[in-house]
Amino acid sequence: MINLFRIDERLIHGQVAIKWSKYSDVSHIVVANDNAANNLIVEKTLKMAAPATIKTAIKSIDSAVDLLNDPRVSKMKLLVLVASPHDAVEVIKNIPGVPYVNVGNYGRVIQEKNNENRTRYAGNLYCNDEDVRSFQELMRMGLKCIYQPTPEDSAEDMVSFFK
Repeated sequence: MINLFRIDERLIHGQVAIKWSKYSDVSHIVVANDNAANNLIVEKTLKMAAPATIKTAIKSIDSAVDLLNDPRVSKMKLLVLVASPHDAVEVIKNIPGVPYVNVGNYGRVIQEKNNENRTRYAGNLYCNDEDVRSFQELMRMGLKCIYQPTPEDSAEDMVSFFK
């Protein structure tokens, strides 16, 4: 069962390892990211950042979808992490059971993509037009998208961000 589905371009870091994993009471973390799955240094770094008590899998988008569709996974308490709204769409349209999309830090690290600057929508949330379209697609799929950097922060419904 997916307890938390989060978009955070940093994937596993202090807030995720310490705060979100405890807050969402997970036993497993699944990172769905092609770059991380295909780069041994990034994969090892992410696994080192994860809490030792939580089993962590670093998978490509396609492999993560396969894993998340395995019936045995339904008994686990999962935190699923993706690095972008586009990746979130790719995963979510191929798996059941995502309760909502939690968005933390996105677009701040690389504020320009394809020569297009990103616009700041909230705290550490920066999007270009492609990102906005992906978030709107998630919402059209019936998913609530909330911006919430840490569990202590108030959750902001993102529907008003992209009107």
